[in-house]
Amino acid sequence: MKTMYIKKNKRSSAQHIPMRVYGVSAVLLVLPLAAWLVMNYAGGIGIRISIFPVKEVVFSGNKHLSPGELETISGIKQNEDLLMLSTKKTAEKMLLSPWIKKVSVRKDFPERLLINITEAVPFAILDKDGEMSLIDERGNLLEKMKTDPVPFLPIIHAGPADGNENFMEALSLARIIRDKEIATERTRVEILANGKGPEEMSLIVDNLLIKIGRGDYERKLNRLFAIEEEIKKRAVALDHIDLRFANRVVVKPINEVIR
Repeated sequence: MKTMYIKKNKRSSAQHIPMRVYGVSAVLLVLPLAAWLVMNYAGGIGIRISIFPVKEVVFSGNKHLSPGELETISGIKQNEDLLMLSTKKTAEKMLLSPWIKKVSVRKDFPERLLINITEAVPFAILDKDGEMSLIDERGNLLEKMKTDPVPFLPIIHAGPADGNENFMEALSLARIIRDKEIATERTRVEILANGKGPEEMSLIVDNLLIKIGRGDYERKLNRLFAIEEEIKKRAVALDHIDLRFANRVVVKPINEVIR
């Protein structure tokens, strides 16, 4: 019995150390599983548990949109888990705003999210039945205007309902006006593209009607600028100027035509 007892003690002591090792290993395996179960259970009953809660969202590149507006557009919630947040989905959601052309979303652990955006630039003002909206260079609506028109942007009297061809021609003319900085040097520039066709398109520059027709806008405007000083010297009240002819500019005073 004594011999058996000694052998039993040796066997027990030999197994004692491995059991401790196995116990530690089991705990290391169980803890992550327990954490996962707690997080899922908590999520199921409406409790949010964030390992790396978002404490600060830093926006850059914005000029028109405020940080508050950008937070709303991004849809990022307070204390949202930075680890689980999808930068791709956040960027895709923000790109739905017509004001945002490009966006980059980057995580800055442990608690910051960095978002850099490139905003759309107001290109012109669309006047549709008296309702004015800012548009970009492709004609996309940015937002409706609640105040008076911006003086350095041309006003386009047209819309897709007036014919897409008219509207696209008006955008082409507005692009030349922007490049030549005509609107920034004049009090008011309007593009009338709500006629039957682009051939009837006209400009109103500081209350003077200019019939410009379709296409070749840069050359036509250069011809206008070439005689502008002469027109001012004559100090004659004008009815309109017609630039639709190939090799001449027709200047019509209120009572007669001078060619």
